[in-house]
Amino acid sequence: MRVGTVTEIKNHEYRVGLTPESARELVAHGHDVWVEAGAGNGIGASDEAYEAAGAVIKTNASEIFAECEMVVKVKEPQPVERAQLRQGQILYTYLHLAPDPDQTADLVKSGVTAIAYETVTGADNSLPLLKPMSQVAGRMSIQAGATALEKAHGGRGVLLGGVPGVLPAKVVVIGGGVVGFNAAQMAVGLGANVTILDRDNLVLERLDSHFEGRSRTLYSGSAALAAEIAEADLVIGAVLVPGAAAPKLVTREMLKTMKPGAVLVDVAIDQGGCFETSKATTHADPTYIVDGVVHYCVANMPGAVARTSTYALNNVTLPHALRIADLGWKGALKANPHLAAGLNVHEGQITYEAVARDLGHDYVPVSSLLG
Repeated sequence: MRVGTVTEIKNHEYRVGLTPESARELVAHGHDVWVEAGAGNGIGASDEAYEAAGAVIKTNASEIFAECEMVVKVKEPQPVERAQLRQGQILYTYLHLAPDPDQTADLVKSGVTAIAYETVTGADNSLPLLKPMSQVAGRMSIQAGATALEKAHGGRGVLLGGVPGVLPAKVVVIGGGVVGFNAAQMAVGLGANVTILDRDNLVLERLDSHFEGRSRTLYSGSAALAAEIAEADLVIGAVLVPGAAAPKLVTREMLKTMKPGAVLVDVAIDQGGCFETSKATTHADPTYIVDGVVHYCVANMPGAVARTSTYALNNVTLPHALRIADLGWKGALKANPHLAAGLNVHEGQITYEAVARDLGHDYVPVSSLLG
């Protein structure tokens, strides 16, 4: 199979779909690998490194979209990229379709077979291709929140860990999954006063045991959430409904109870965000203020630490990429039902139930395509 990767064109996105090491693995399996010139510059991978791995460097993305049977990316295809996708081609990348009707419509129109990293499952019903980026984003959320709390960035002028004689910042983490755990770990390490809310008692028990009293856990009922939001200096939105739009847990009314200069970091923004006042921002212009509260809603947070993120991502995406290239999309999905869960769009049909439901499309089960 001819497999290609292109330079990411989303604002300040420096990750790349294939590292030189991943390209070498695909070539060793007998596949052709095409890489757009400069695609790896953001992670310090030169064109020469790709060529040494056996890849072919192409001068522009158009040739890759036109000639490659599978395109491996990181972020969802932008409009100019979606216009080049075609029937019979495989797109393997993050998609986050539920809050993005325009992208969904374009993918349906193109006829492409689109496999989304974020809905591929693991044997334990986890999301292994989403996990490394959730780890990165969770840890980055505290860095971003700490910066946004600085007075020069519109915040309250509060240091997360405080100093002797001055209380630390109060950090509220909504959601105790991978993002929430990593956010809490960073905040606790900096000495903040941390509370983690979740609706799963087993999750709360696990977090309580891990942090050994260095953070608090709280069942996320509406009254408890409202009370914690009102007292918070920094709130991390870390909720996830796999493949579906994120629930709006923090309302506009709740903002009116918050301290002026408090900060919201919405890590769920890729799925539409979990704050009612969230709207996607970029690394170039990451924050905005609503009712005196600073909002950080960058939709590709891990892109800022591109080298770490790319290698962490390739560790989990490459095995499936090899399987798809070796067996074709249908053979690979038949061989691995967890990979089959990643199929979101195929030849004009929506094959992921939550996306179809949220966007009002007909749902076609993947099983009906693999018979």
